[in-house]
Amino acid sequence: MALYEYEGLDSRGKEIHGIIDADSPSSAKRKLKKDGIYTITITQGEEKDKAKKELFTLERLTRRIKREDVVVLTRQMATLTSAGLPVVESLEALIEQTENARLKRVLRGVKEKVNEGLSLAQSLAEYPKVFPTLYINMIKAGEQSGTLELTLKRLSNYLEKQLWLKNRIMAALAYPMVMTLVGIFVLSFLITYVIPKVSRIFEQIHQELPLPTKILITISDLFKNNIILIIILSIITIFIIKKGISTDKGELVYHKFILRLPIFGKLFRMVASSRFAGTLSTLLGSGIPMLKAMDIVTDVVGNRIMADAIKKAKESIREGESIAEPLRRSNQYPALLTHMIAIGEKTGELESMLNKISEAYENEIEAKITAMLSILEPVIIVIMGIIIGFIVLSILLPIFEMNQLPT
Repeated sequence: MALYEYEGLDSRGKEIHGIIDADSPSSAKRKLKKDGIYTITITQGEEKDKAKKELFTLERLTRRIKREDVVVLTRQMATLTSAGLPVVESLEALIEQTENARLKRVLRGVKEKVNEGLSLAQSLAEYPKVFPTLYINMIKAGEQSGTLELTLKRLSNYLEKQLWLKNRIMAALAYPMVMTLVGIFVLSFLITYVIPKVSRIFEQIHQELPLPTKILITISDLFKNNIILIIILSIITIFIIKKGISTDKGELVYHKFILRLPIFGKLFRMVASSRFAGTLSTLLGSGIPMLKAMDIVTDVVGNRIMADAIKKAKESIREGESIAEPLRRSNQYPALLTHMIAIGEKTGELESMLNKISEAYENEIEAKITAMLSILEPVIIVIMGIIIGFIVLSILLPIFEMNQLPT
């Protein structure tokens, strides 16, 4: 079957457009006529051809479907369904106002599948790279329970929280990263360009150089004479590390190392715990069974070690055990989390308790990031100052000694 993009009029005379699979243009027109759509134009393969043309274009690089696009889409969908609009009409409204060309095509495809009789969840499942498993399962639960409007609100709230947390962490790391990169650039310039010129002047005077100056010139010569080798070795090292992390054993080692990092390890564990609690609360609130929810949460926490602990906890739950106890035995999740889960299980308010834990951890993460930045920024400045000070001192010491020589 080929892919056709069409424009037409429905039974009310409203102009509509979408995508349909058919053997031929005439077959596509018959399908549309059967659905009560009068065809104005129909074009074969435009979507696929356009996708191929965009393979190496700027639009493909800059207009990919971002997480932010999906978050905005979900919030808009929740608003439209709350206003009483049917799913198809809501999708039509979203298609009209979406600026991202790729997302627009995805939405057209989803609308077409819904028109063919598939559920919204089944239609979204056709695009797993855009809509993750958690997203699809929550929509499916909302459709089955007749609470799609409420589910979309919960889903949009959840996605907005996760996006805020990600953006907050990225914003916090941006300044130290920029400072570090600028520092590396300045040092590279000094070592490979400025210092060699100064060292040639010192060589001409045939004077015994101080130890700091000798060390600086040695480092400069090492970098200048082996710069290509250093770059090649750096690229090979990065490639080997990335290749190693992509393996099953390498991923385990890397994620274990991340959790054991001083200061940062605790923060990463807290972020994963917040994701676990927030996601599980959202899934349970949407009516998804516990075991299915635990399966989905495994893919969300973002750390293999902590995900494996969830898998083991799931097997214990299947055997009739509580949630809190196997998580506590794993020693991967904070005691506060397991304690609050245990209370939630006893009181029958697990969903509410998980949501409170998630919010508490989000606040703590925010406070820790702020505190870390207040320490990290001056530390970077001091380190850069010491390095620059060493370079300046190494250059000035021979000059001071020259001034002290008898004339």
